Amino acid sequence: MRGEILSYDSTTGIGLISGDDGARYDFTSAALQSPAVPAAGVRVDFVPEGSVATQILILAGGPTPTGVAGFATATAAPGSGFDFKTALLSFEGRLRRSHFWIGFLILFGANVVLGWIPLIGLIVWLASIWGHVAISVKRLHDMGKTGWYVVAPYVASIALSIIGVVMMFGGMAANGFSEDYYEGNPAAALALMGPAMGLFGLALLTGFVFLLWIGLVDSQKGENRFGPNPKGE
Repeated sequence: MRGEILSYDSTTGIGLISGDDGARYDFTSAALQSPAVPAAGVRVDFVPEGSVATQILILAGGPTPTGVAGFATATAAPGSGFDFKTALLSFEGRLRRSHFWIGFLILFGANVVLGWIPLIGLIVWLASIWGHVAISVKRLHDMGKTGWYVVAPYVASIALSIIGVVMMFGGMAANGFSEDYYEGNPAAALALMGPAMGLFGLALLTGFVFLLWIGLVDSQKGENRFGPNPKGE
């Protein structure tokens, strides 16, 4: 069947084809049978398998990022450039370590620069939550992990904080919530606050450890269920 490429993201290696039958087909760079790099508007010949296009051949004469389709001599490496829109907005595909840190620094910088402006700062902070989750999910995909792991540090932090609060108020309740008791008994105050503060500290540390984990672990070699390796390895 023949059709036309509607979109292709070189960062994730994922694209979309509009078939001449009127249906749309997803595809990945692994299905390409041509050395030319696909681009929107290029005509292709492919074999449909359900809603997925396989054995894609870019037809000669169409423009691509490397020249004329069918006559290109080199293929751009997947993920060779940072795609702002895909990295910070999409939850699909994979994201290499360097692009994760670029996205992280962009979001961090936006919050630092604009965070002090009352309304704009709030909007930027709320928008950055989406961006942080997006780059984290794709980084997990790149490691061969499910994106649902992104909730792990939040669940752990909330659970540790709740336990800390329960321990603190449970200890105070045991002594009748008496402030005089703790003011005259520093050892008792330390015994009450110490474990709770330790749990609060662990709650904060959980997010930092998770950030280092997804930011430092290398990409899974080759293609996995989330797409091709963004480094082309």
